[in-house]
Amino acid sequence: MALFSQPTARALAILDLLMANPHQAFGLTEMTRRLNLNKATCHAILTTMANYGFLVQHPKTKAYRLGPSIIAAGNAAFSQFPVLEYARPELEALQNDLGIGFAVTGRSKLHQVLLALYGHATLLIDSFQLGLRLPNTAPVAACFTAFSDAKYLEAWLTRAHDSRGDYNEKLDQKLRVSLIAIRARGYEVTLKTAAETQLRAELGRIHNSWSLTELEDAANKYQHDLCDEHYHLDRVDPKARYEISTITVPVFVYNGVPVMCFVAGSFDKPITGAQIEDIAARIKESADRVTALASSQESVN
Repeated sequence: MALFSQPTARALAILDLLMANPHQAFGLTEMTRRLNLNKATCHAILTTMANYGFLVQHPKTKAYRLGPSIIAAGNAAFSQFPVLEYARPELEALQNDLGIGFAVTGRSKLHQVLLALYGHATLLIDSFQLGLRLPNTAPVAACFTAFSDAKYLEAWLTRAHDSRGDYNEKLDQKLRVSLIAIRARGYEVTLKTAAETQLRAELGRIHNSWSLTELEDAANKYQHDLCDEHYHLDRVDPKARYEISTITVPVFVYNGVPVMCFVAGSFDKPITGAQIEDIAARIKESADRVTALASSQESVN
């Protein structure tokens, strides 16, 4: 079982709340209400974070907002991930040309992370703020896994079985087929599901509390429920029509492993398989240009 630090989770919940509301500042009372924290505990965390520059407190209202240390941390992280800057003009052009929204996702060991938004990506993605996470567990984040090594793939599958309490051969085979299809054509297609609708409703319910624990629980339930649905479109029939949720294309830089993915969404009506193929081809052209730019810069450095 993974270790969990409650004090760390409380500090992260404060940062998540402020990142979710970048134009607002929060006083101690509002912060404790939103995050369901003990006032004394919350005050101690806020004071410590302010002392180290991660938060700033207004001298009159006493409300807190993100501080200069967070800016410095963000700039440092961005300098380690310059591929996002190469992606910006490509995604802005895609948004304008195709008339659909886009998200950019990255990954950590256990999570898929929302890095950027261009327009309205999907109803689900729009329910998240930048920096929030979905489990990097099958069937979520399949586009990353399809182009990763066998050890990474097996760990991704194992987490899915563990989330359901036992190994399921039928589920394992279904997921492996989906990965083969994604790798063969170079992109992932997901369908609209009941699990997605339920997660959006849950995110709406807990938005005003913005509990990190509740967000994690809701995301884990979403991942669990997706395993029971027809989530991946493994074979695209050009003449058929599909209720599409996302089309995802990987961006590579290091050793043929995706560093991030372009996620197209906001499909408000069914589209044909031929349209899916055309959109994916257009996104792949942009992703390949970003890969080439980032790879050339990496070789220089």
